[in-house]
Amino acid sequence: MAASGKSFLADAGYGEQELDANSALMELDKGLRSGKLGEQCEAVVRFPRLFQKYPFPILINSAFLKLADVFRVGNNFLRLCVLKVTQQSEKHLEKILNVDEFVKRVFSVIHSNDPVARAITLRMLGSMASIIPERKNAHHSIRQSLDSHDNVEVEAAIFAAANFSAQSKDFAVGICNKISEMIQGLATPVDLKLKLIPILQHMHHDASLASSSRQLLQQLVTSYPSTKMVIVTLHTFTLLAASSLVDIPKQIQLLLQYLKNDPRKAVKRLAIQDLKLLANKTPHTWSRENIQALCESALNTPYDSLKMGMLSVLSTLSGTIAIKQYFSSAPGAAAATARSFDLVKLAQECCYHTNRGIAAHGVRILTNISASCQEKDLLPLEQDAVFGLEALLVLCSQDDSPGAQATLKITLTCMVKLVKCRPHLSQSVVESLLAQLHSAQDNARILMCHCLAAIAMQLPVLADGMLGDLMDLYKLIGQSATDKKQELLVSLATVIFVSSQKALSTEIKTVIKQQLENASNGWTAYRIARQASRMGNHDMARELYQSLLTQVASEHFYFWLNSLKEFSHAEQCLAGLQEDNYSSALSCIAEALKSYHKGIASLTAASTPLNPLSFQCGFVKLRIDLLQAFSQLICTCNSLKTSPPPAIATTIAMTSGNDLQRCGRISNQMKHSMEEFRNLATRYGDLYQSSFDADSATLRNVELQQQSCLLISHAIEALILDPESASFQEYSSNGTAHVESEYERRMMSVFNHVLEEVESLNRKYAPVSYLHTACLCNAVIALLKVPLSFQRYFFQKLQSTSIKLALSPSPRNPAEPIAVQNNQQLALKVEGVVQHGSKPGLFRKIQSVCLNVSSVLQSKSGQDYKIPLDNMTNEMEQRVEPHNDYFSTQFLLNFVILGTHNITVESSVIDSNGIVWKTGPKTTIFVKSLEDPYSQQVRLQQQQGQPPSQQQQQRTAYSRF
Repeated sequence: MAASGKSFLADAGYGEQELDANSALMELDKGLRSGKLGEQCEAVVRFPRLFQKYPFPILINSAFLKLADVFRVGNNFLRLCVLKVTQQSEKHLEKILNVDEFVKRVFSVIHSNDPVARAITLRMLGSMASIIPERKNAHHSIRQSLDSHDNVEVEAAIFAAANFSAQSKDFAVGICNKISEMIQGLATPVDLKLKLIPILQHMHHDASLASSSRQLLQQLVTSYPSTKMVIVTLHTFTLLAASSLVDIPKQIQLLLQYLKNDPRKAVKRLAIQDLKLLANKTPHTWSRENIQALCESALNTPYDSLKMGMLSVLSTLSGTIAIKQYFSSAPGAAAATARSFDLVKLAQECCYHTNRGIAAHGVRILTNISASCQEKDLLPLEQDAVFGLEALLVLCSQDDSPGAQATLKITLTCMVKLVKCRPHLSQSVVESLLAQLHSAQDNARILMCHCLAAIAMQLPVLADGMLGDLMDLYKLIGQSATDKKQELLVSLATVIFVSSQKALSTEIKTVIKQQLENASNGWTAYRIARQASRMGNHDMARELYQSLLTQVASEHFYFWLNSLKEFSHAEQCLAGLQEDNYSSALSCIAEALKSYHKGIASLTAASTPLNPLSFQCGFVKLRIDLLQAFSQLICTCNSLKTSPPPAIATTIAMTSGNDLQRCGRISNQMKHSMEEFRNLATRYGDLYQSSFDADSATLRNVELQQQSCLLISHAIEALILDPESASFQEYSSNGTAHVESEYERRMMSVFNHVLEEVESLNRKYAPVSYLHTACLCNAVIALLKVPLSFQRYFFQKLQSTSIKLALSPSPRNPAEPIAVQNNQQLALKVEGVVQHGSKPGLFRKIQSVCLNVSSVLQSKSGQDYKIPLDNMTNEMEQRVEPHNDYFSTQFLLNFVILGTHNITVESSVIDSNGIVWKTGPKTTIFVKSLEDPYSQQVRLQQQQGQPPSQQQQQRTAYSRF
């Protein structure tokens, strides 16, 4: 059960000894000063860990200067260790503040008589090229060392030249001729030429430089036809074209020419590898002729390995815009049928190939063509794709080897894609999957279950037909408790939950529980319970959580499972709601709220400082408030019966000019209710904005909760408060075409149904009648009858991103204020580090960080005279793009008013789509604004009634300078 805690413990930031950076550095410094070589080396190699733990410039600068000292005075082995540390910590190099001092210490070794020391220094300079791209002394040393007679030094100079060429245009322009002379020179050995050629891939800084490099490479390809030379030159050619962009079509033609005409297999393989690179990078530059030439080569080659490579390029292209160009720009496209195209012929020929890899690429091409080209004459290809997929499924599901599993994954992905685009093919695809499930290997069964679940989520119509077969298989899994069997139990249970969309029958529950008792461990049962919570099968989930409570090792896990059990029980209470029975609805909601309150207490007890469960607590608190708001709304609707409008209500309405007053107290209650729902929608929006690391399904779930709040507030407004101005345009059903889950599908249908009901009642009857209140109550019951889905982020955090801020100046003690004179401005420097978990950028990446600085006057000291309002506060915002996960910026703040000011720095994140996420953190410091000495002196003299003497004035004026 330990993993249940581990899954959302990804946030456990940097170590406990947060303030101990200096002592960690001192410890390593002690090792560097040791007389023993072993201890010195150990200290050097521990630096990258230190940088990872304390990634701020002040420490990194000190550490690198110490390493530079070791490099200057140590032996070659120590220098090599420092070089490795520098290469490992490349992203921290730009945080070195004293770059000149660092370079000076390292560069002094270049004048050594030892060629190995010079070689290590050159490699060190090359590794630092990103921070010293335009250092002329480094450029000069590299040029000199290229002429050295020592091989080790020359190779180091080549490494440095490549790195500097990538960073500096000046260096690239200056070194290009030198490199070309060396490559063309007869005195240069061939192995050295092979190492020099790749430098040319960095000559893309301007068009003329790229053009001259291409000409040189063109000469080399023809002048040196040996295999090694052609391979290195062609690959450099490709990389140069990919960077300079304009020459990509020419490069594709050149590679296709070598693929067709060069008899050597190694050259053909290289050409295929480079074509794959260009297919991934720029598929839009591939013309029809290019694809046709590649098809012809693939049809004609007798070698399976080469055919597979070419098909892999074609399958990459078939999933892009290139495939549409291929079919649309065909000569006589109208006359030609789909099957007469070479690409289609090739794919059909390969679908049943004896080599699994070739067959997989064949069916992938057919699937992509069927999915992306909707023309009538391409319809026969659908059947070809289905038959090919079924054949591969039969072949791979019986085989347990890693190759077969990889092919099976491709096959199943194609099946899901095909069914999504062509729903009419789904029946045959599902039948073939179910038929194969019984005879397949366990590994294959797990993958096939994932595929069935994906298809059933898209097309719920198919789901019921699966249940019988799945239950038979579930009973047959057997008693063995191997890992694969456990995984299969979870996968099968997931498909069963997806298939039985409405509710699980007693028989299904009994079978699942029996199997779990016989052959499973606690972790499997927890995973199945988690899937039941995601699919809305809360009764099953509650029983499983209950059974696991006594099997966990720590009280935090106990409280976590107990809270999940209570939430499942609460949602189960809501399943018994019935339309038009409002008193039972109120008692069901009250029962659910009782369980939710128990659950939130347990959830709070499960949280720890390292794992605060903030999303889970936020989500559940909002659910509790939403249920209370629903309950309040039903009571408000009932109040029309319990306290109808008084007899004088019409008179009151006429005198006040507010027509709604004739409805009595219900009108005010409805107004409060509408505001409550709007407030809840805003809070759901805030929860959405703070969940940067959540997966898209969880975010969609939060969005649906927000929409349900907006729907009810709109219904109250349209039916009761303001029927005349209610508009239904903005709430029209949009986005129902692309629905990801059964929960979303059911919620959307409820939304549409409620809107139709409200629209049909709107303006027909004057508010408030029993029809209006019944419509609102039924809308609430319809929303609550859809079982809530607890999505992945509630249980598991796959992506973890946090920001750590450092402010300077910062006080020694957080409670102490920083002293600033009121006639000066405070330069506040904000530095930050973006910290990631194990899968950075899985769902979304940080484009820039938005820093908001605001100051508020806490307490005044001195005279209370009037000051313009804009001097009272500071409000500033800056956007910074992190580089290598580090950013820094400065703010100038005014503190004209004497007293203590509270400065708050808050960071939020902007992702690559431009969406702002309020991730935090928020940091606060205090500033004390003091009166400057001269003004103080003048004020004191004025109070004593003495005019300030000329001499004093002069002296203070001089002293200020």
